[in-house]
Amino acid sequence: MNARSRAPKKLDHATNKSKQKRAKLRIIGGQWRSRMLPIPELEGLRPTPDRVRETLFNWINPYIPGAKCADLFCGSGALGLETLSRSAKSCVFVDASRVVTQQIQQNLEALSCKDALTLNQSALTLLQLPLESQPNLADKAPFDIVFIDPPFRKDWADSILPLLSQGWLAQGALVYLEMEKEAALPPITNQWDLLKEKTAGQLVYRLFQVHSD
Repeated sequence: MNARSRAPKKLDHATNKSKQKRAKLRIIGGQWRSRMLPIPELEGLRPTPDRVRETLFNWINPYIPGAKCADLFCGSGALGLETLSRSAKSCVFVDASRVVTQQIQQNLEALSCKDALTLNQSALTLLQLPLESQPNLADKAPFDIVFIDPPFRKDWADSILPLLSQGWLAQGALVYLEMEKEAALPPITNQWDLLKEKTAGQLVYRLFQVHSD
């Protein structure tokens, strides 16, 4: 009877280990190509699909070496890690989930990467403060490449996009925006040009570039 009562626990433990093995992120290019990194299993966390990442990085590869990047709503950290793998100068990872930022920090340490900063806070809170008031970002911003992949159906882009134009973007910066397909695109400043746009399943992704007057 005791053996029977223990059996489900062993099965549950094995199932949990199996789930942990499945929760992995694969770097698709650069110096860490094919590296598999653990990611948290959290409700709503949806890493950018490999085929979307491949398309995106085909678009932006020439701009990455030496770029200062930001992965807002970073989740798995897939986009920011990919830029660091491809010789970006730095990347700032921002997420309100402590579980997320702790895992990204662990992955950065596993990769011996010192060119990144992990911030456990809302992207909205970060961008509402002037850049010059944040000394920890002095050598990592303004950004050359920004990734915005917020949780779906929360209207985050409406709040985030206007703030980026308040000193956070370098001249010629690229802004990547990933949204649910049915969502309306928020108003875009006339200083941003839409370079690329594509749909994949239930999401639409766009690449903008900042131009000077």
